[in-house]
Amino acid sequence: MKIWQNETAFTADNPITEKTFPESALFFDIETTGFSPIHTHTYLIGCAARRGSLICVTQFFAEKPQEEKAILTAFLKLASQYSSLISFNGLGFDIPYLKKRFEHHGLDALPEIPHLDIYQKISRFKAILRLPNLKQKSLETFLGIEREDRYSGGDLINVYLEHTKQPDDQKASLLQLHNYEDLLGMPRLLPLISYPELFEGSFKVLSWEKNVYQTYEDGQELELLLTLALDSPLPKRFSFGRQSIYLTGYGSQAKLKVTIYQGELKFFYPNYKDYYFLPQEDRAIHKSVAFYVDKNFRTKAKAATCYSKKTGCFLPQYEEIVSPYFKLEYYDKVSWFEMTEEFTESAELQKRYALHLLEYLKKQAPC
Repeated sequence: MKIWQNETAFTADNPITEKTFPESALFFDIETTGFSPIHTHTYLIGCAARRGSLICVTQFFAEKPQEEKAILTAFLKLASQYSSLISFNGLGFDIPYLKKRFEHHGLDALPEIPHLDIYQKISRFKAILRLPNLKQKSLETFLGIEREDRYSGGDLINVYLEHTKQPDDQKASLLQLHNYEDLLGMPRLLPLISYPELFEGSFKVLSWEKNVYQTYEDGQELELLLTLALDSPLPKRFSFGRQSIYLTGYGSQAKLKVTIYQGELKFFYPNYKDYYFLPQEDRAIHKSVAFYVDKNFRTKAKAATCYSKKTGCFLPQYEEIVSPYFKLEYYDKVSWFEMTEEFTESAELQKRYALHLLEYLKKQAPC
């Protein structure tokens, strides 16, 4: 077994990095000869820890397949000194793979400690951030992180197998560099977590305004513009929208726009059997009042005709967030609530609505 150790300067210039990468956390990344832990094995395990303004990297390298148990044992000993783990797709691949290899060699499993998986954290944001894929190198490119390594893990399997037959320092350097740059890249990806944190509610509503904008047909529409002050700054500008909702963000602010409906909507009474519908007036009234209306001008209400009407400015909602809510027609999936002073004067209600819109956008984004 060979052990490589290196130190490099590190600056936590983002609140998320400072919060998620304390000195008690350990980054790790494994290199294997394939995907199946039954038919392949681990040949390199890299770890990175923070000590003040340095990142200390330790890599355990099995120069021969027979040394796998030794690198697994060394990794277990090192990991036991930390209270949390950080990885890129570790929960999806590295941990299940290692578990099988530990069992194969009769070793104890990794301790049950908190594990932050960067890939898992941002897996729903490929479309929102307009990423080609969610590979680590693609995310590094998105953030402007450059690499010397030009290989994938799959590319290097044959390089390792050739090295086991005929040891070669140049081949070993390629293997080391790939794993080393994976390790150094992961802490620099931590600011990406600011995007899911925005969608989880790590913000406060700074202001709201009713804005007039020009439509493509040269008409005018109203929109609500919510300005959000973010707890963690976004490292790259992004924008994403669906239907009447549009979100943009960069740095410490994000802006959420939603089209306001101006006009007449219907409020549907829930207990339609207690109402009569008046066709000439296009509204429903309660039985207690309908008693005084001529039978020729009233009919028993149905669920779809049991309504009253209201004119005003309304905001869309995709589940019942604010009540009372209104619709264009009874079977519409989208409902609307009136933009009242109660809404415009309540930062709490505005945040609840902003979270609702963000959740809707996330659900609409293709996986």
